[in-house]
Amino acid sequence: MMSLQKAFHFLCLVFFYLNFQPNLSSSSSCSHDQASALIQFKSSFTIDILHSSAECDDVGIKSYPKTDSWKQGTDCCSWDGVTCDNITGRVLGLDLSCSWLHATIPSNSSLFHLPHLQKLNLAHNNFHASKMSSKFGEFACLVYLNLSASNFAGQVPSQVSHLSKLVSLDLSGNDLHIFDKHSLEGLVHNLTKVRQLVLDGIEMSSVNPDVLMNLSSSIISLSLCGCDLQGKFPEYIFHLPNLKSLYLGDNKNLSLKLLRFNRSNSLELLDLSAMSFSTESVDGIGKLQSLKYLHLSKTSFSKRLFDSIGNLVSLKGLDLSSTNLTGSIPSLLGNLSSSLRSLNLVNCGLQGKLLENIFHMPSLSRLEFLDLGLNQLKGSIPDEESVFPNLISLDLSSNLLNGTLPPWLFDIPSLKSINLSYNQFSGPIKEFRYNSLERIDLYNNKIQGPIPSSISQLLDLTHLHLSSNNLSGVVEYGMFSKLQKLQYLDLSSNSLSLILNGTSADYILPNLQILRLSSCNVNDFPQFLKGSKSLRYLDLSNNGICGKIPKWVGKISFNYLNLSHNFLTDIDQQLPWKGIQFLDLSSNLIHGDLPIPP
Repeated sequence: MMSLQKAFHFLCLVFFYLNFQPNLSSSSSCSHDQASALIQFKSSFTIDILHSSAECDDVGIKSYPKTDSWKQGTDCCSWDGVTCDNITGRVLGLDLSCSWLHATIPSNSSLFHLPHLQKLNLAHNNFHASKMSSKFGEFACLVYLNLSASNFAGQVPSQVSHLSKLVSLDLSGNDLHIFDKHSLEGLVHNLTKVRQLVLDGIEMSSVNPDVLMNLSSSIISLSLCGCDLQGKFPEYIFHLPNLKSLYLGDNKNLSLKLLRFNRSNSLELLDLSAMSFSTESVDGIGKLQSLKYLHLSKTSFSKRLFDSIGNLVSLKGLDLSSTNLTGSIPSLLGNLSSSLRSLNLVNCGLQGKLLENIFHMPSLSRLEFLDLGLNQLKGSIPDEESVFPNLISLDLSSNLLNGTLPPWLFDIPSLKSINLSYNQFSGPIKEFRYNSLERIDLYNNKIQGPIPSSISQLLDLTHLHLSSNNLSGVVEYGMFSKLQKLQYLDLSSNSLSLILNGTSADYILPNLQILRLSSCNVNDFPQFLKGSKSLRYLDLSNNGICGKIPKWVGKISFNYLNLSHNFLTDIDQQLPWKGIQFLDLSSNLIHGDLPIPP
């Protein structure tokens, strides 16, 4: 489920990607040499669904192997992810983000035979801790470069600073480092057009933050989360005229001087999570009239700072997770702006029966995202009509809540995610009136009764996790036949009986990756798994499955396969050995020699 912070960050990326388009088209014929370079690049990697990325799903990017459409002898300008100039046919854009690529990118890669590239996006793949080649610095026309979360390693090559036309650079989420101030100094000094700079997770402990004083005044978004920056962060950065987003979270040794904000400051998002600063140094936050998103998780907190936050009239998202909130929390929350859309109070030490107060605060009535997980809240969820008519995501997991699930929970048309796991809720799951839900997590409670039939109509559902409850009744596999987006299904440890029906073999769930049906009175292998290409985790333990393991099971590329505590008698020699990390066949009736993995 995409939080408001992720949505804001994603919109920034989209803005930079779409608003700096050259004269592009996918209708021109590309040159033979460029097509050959792309085909050669494709042949240098394998496609591995194991490296499909949950982050892609979180920001709404479809994860699939784009290079499947790359066929020799066809026009490369029509291939997925490839964009060409509509006059010359030169390849100017290559977007292979979330494409399941599994490879290394050496300096002699044919990727570097595309000299006219203006946009390159290889985010969310697995490049096997490849060193980031200095050849990336030779794309002289590059405006947009995104190599985030793709398992690059080593030093950021100084040649990246030669990309003087860059408007957006994202190297976050890799195992990269910058050894000295001169490398960062060159990057900051030469990238005079950069508007978005994302360097999260790049190790910079040896770099003096004052180097950042030379950042371009045109910068709109700067992200330096988890860079191990040391010392004092220059106040000057906070006052850059066009800066709207500043992420400094998870730099525990980075401190702030006394910040003197004024009401004309343009900041819209500020992340200071897990940083070292005194409450007094950020008292001026209340003057940031344009601020929409504030993240102060894992920081020291006080009523004085909370009062200052109450002055943020434009505030839409507030993250105070893992702060030790003390005092009269309900009254403090009552001072927040009525524009608030997202509130995160995970692991804040909240205790007692606070839900009644929180759920009836006028200042919170427009909330879309509410996360109160990992606290010690007691009592029940208020039963009357919800004060949150626009709720998109509700997380009350890992508390001490009890009672039945309130009727309004099943009547909110905007609701996409429910997480009430690890509580003591009882009673039935009522029928859902709307089909907007994408995720349901109700596991580890005491919920009773059948699984509601309306779940079969939740066509956008990706996760259904109902394990470890007291659910009962017969469940036909056909209930899930329409849930083509389903990725995760767990009904384990209930009193359910899963049975085949007439449609059981007539469908597949193409996106299903994890299926857990332990202790579900299953008597046969679910036929809808036959031919599955996405399934990686299967648990059918503690059931009543008899006979031989079907041959089609051996054709699925499992990481985890648990068939223990059944009545299996024979094993086909063709077990899914490739890539398997866990295999349990114990407590069956298997006789003869066990197959030996190759």
